[in-house]
Amino acid sequence: MASTLTSLATSGGCAAKYPAARLEELLRGFVPADAENLLVGLAPSDDAAVYKLDDERALVFTVDFFPPLVDDPVLFGRIAATNALNDVFAMGGIPLLALSIAAFPESLPNETVAAIFAGADEQVRAAGALLAGGHTLRDDEPKYGLAVVGTVRPDGFWTQSAARAADALLLTKPLGTGLLLHAAREGRRHEEGLEAAFRSMTELSREAADTLRTFEPNAVTDVTGFGLLGHAHEMAERSGVRIELDAHALPLFPGAREHASAGIRTGGDRRNRDFAGPHVDADAVPEDLLALAYDPQTSGGLLVSLPADKAPVLQAHFESQKLFVCRVGRVVEGSGVSLL
Repeated sequence: MASTLTSLATSGGCAAKYPAARLEELLRGFVPADAENLLVGLAPSDDAAVYKLDDERALVFTVDFFPPLVDDPVLFGRIAATNALNDVFAMGGIPLLALSIAAFPESLPNETVAAIFAGADEQVRAAGALLAGGHTLRDDEPKYGLAVVGTVRPDGFWTQSAARAADALLLTKPLGTGLLLHAAREGRRHEEGLEAAFRSMTELSREAADTLRTFEPNAVTDVTGFGLLGHAHEMAERSGVRIELDAHALPLFPGAREHASAGIRTGGDRRNRDFAGPHVDADAVPEDLLALAYDPQTSGGLLVSLPADKAPVLQAHFESQKLFVCRVGRVVEGSGVSLL
């Protein structure tokens, strides 16, 4: 069991995401649904869809799944579930119900599959929701994730499309999960970094979202497979602003920059550069920091845009609750993204 899961996967976690540039091209031909109560759909897309039920309630709905990125089945289940549940928290919602989306080889032992389900169930319960069933297929490459339904007030959900000039930008988890996991698969393990990354990837954004709600952020998004620069590009483009990130302020997991300096890259690095690179100015930034800004994250943190005068108080609240947060940049007039 110790090496079964990742040996069956060609890529793992959010690094397995379909290229963002191709997704944009594919979805460009879709006509947005003509539904008055669809508050968030494909025009523009976000971390989850939002559908209004009445003046007090709206549904938040998301789906996320991927191949294994670790060999421990319980840990894989926990990470995959956390990654999906955090989409709902990134919209300001509260998860209610989850369904498993699973594909496993028939050769995989029952106890391994059961352990994946058990790890996921643990996280769903920790999020205050219920794992109520799902659908499982036979597949040579294992895959697991969740479809999650939550609720939010129709006037209280967050999007990535409302960042404003003069906002501060904050990030609630460090960067480097992709590089650390890829290096480990190549036999270059950084134990301290991996342990920190595993803790982070199984950390629900529930407490961070609860704290954020009182500050009424302008824009929020989940930093996952498209990397920090990919998600910053989406926020800038959809908000009609320019995002400036401070390369030396980016929080990094232990060992992540060491791996980046050694030339380790995931397959997602190239795809993320193809997607966001034409919109990013980063001429003077060292290549290792640039790689970390493009690195695909699994179950990454929230990128938060809120008025700059609220940022110090928000940081103090996070610190008082022993929650991680780091100020990483600002929003200005213009377009595109700068990594300074």
